[in-house]
Amino acid sequence: MVEGVVKGWGELNVMVENAEIAKYAHITEMTTDEFDKVFAVNVRGTFLCYKYAGKQMIKQGKGGRIVGAASVAGKMGALNASAYCGSNTEELRVVSTAAKEFGPYGTTVNVYAPGAIDTSMMDYLSEESEKYNDLSPGDWMKRLAQNLPLKRNGNTEDVAGLVSYLVSKKAGFITGQNVSINGGSFCD
Repeated sequence: MVEGVVKGWGELNVMVENAEIAKYAHITEMTTDEFDKVFAVNVRGTFLCYKYAGKQMIKQGKGGRIVGAASVAGKMGALNASAYCGSNTEELRVVSTAAKEFGPYGTTVNVYAPGAIDTSMMDYLSEESEKYNDLSPGDWMKRLAQNLPLKRNGNTEDVAGLVSYLVSKKAGFITGQNVSINGGSFCD
């Protein structure tokens, strides 16, 4: 991935790691293969993206911006999401370590932690939660929104605004941070 960017654009200045998966299941029902798959994508994938992006940015000698995606679930846990919550907690440690290791080279590393954002992953979690809890379609997302101080779920534009800021020059003194974007569901 990094090689392709450098080949096509000449250098890598910004990397946004945004790949995550979830498996909705009670701890007693989740298989170890399912658990391992979530950790492989969410933790190992994050590590590999940071490793190769950071290596390229160090080589270039100009610094850069690395932003990752985690989840508010990594801060507070959630029912039937042990692998997802655990993997997001581990991602946060990778971010703080990468920020300390890449900082001397002028590269900032941060992560955003969304809550209820209207995405395909939330569609999956909503469907699974509704099946598990015998809810009508759409009820889970409505309940999430009703319990937020802002009384709405987020959208991809909300996330894009935050990420755009974190990769900008204006955020040059922000590194190692986990920035929540969750409508107040979890307040740091």
